[in-house]
Amino acid sequence: MEPHEFWQELHPPEDAVPPPWQDRFPAELPDGRILFLPIRVLGDTGTGIASLILNQAGFAVETALADHLAARLTPLDIDIVVGLPTLGLSLARAVAERLGHARYIPLGTSRKFWYRDELSVPLSSITSPGTVKQLYLDPRLIPLLEGARIALVDDVISTGTSISAGLDLLQLVGRGPEAIGTAMLQTSRWRDALCAGRGIEEERVHGVIRTPLLRATTEGWRRESDTD
Repeated sequence: MEPHEFWQELHPPEDAVPPPWQDRFPAELPDGRILFLPIRVLGDTGTGIASLILNQAGFAVETALADHLAARLTPLDIDIVVGLPTLGLSLARAVAERLGHARYIPLGTSRKFWYRDELSVPLSSITSPGTVKQLYLDPRLIPLLEGARIALVDDVISTGTSISAGLDLLQLVGRGPEAIGTAMLQTSRWRDALCAGRGIEEERVHGVIRTPLLRATTEGWRRESDTD
């Protein structure tokens, strides 16, 4: 069995292919380079999404995504980066380093004996359907949040469920983020949870790449908005 080649390298802009797409979607970075992402079918809905698994990505890809996200957050004078588990932690750490920070705050799903249940919220994810964990904030890290301009970072924001859990956890200590950052904004379904549901301005949500909801056609995959 050969390992798949997805997420391992970036391609020049001229490698982008127009729709209909077959098994991969050409996601464009801010500098025009292309990252090919596998298309995952969403059940029997006739729709699909472009998938990114950040901890399987080649180091050059991970570096480029962290560089671009840090560049987006630099003008905001962020004091501390908070990372969501599991795949958002490596991105949050890399972004914090690029912002010149000495540390970041990793949220966790593994309860340490000094954690407190009142500093936890339920956490679920579109990539792990049917699984609900608890998301914890180490109480010893709370002082780092006081009076700080916060960036809440995850690897992918899709429906907004996971990032909403991070927002709920920060609210337990009376804090909210100045910005929300991610490597990929997957479709636009997150707007219902974050913008409509929580009143967060879309300008505060920063994604390096954006991918649409896809619709299966007889020729291949197209953007949902292009199939009417």
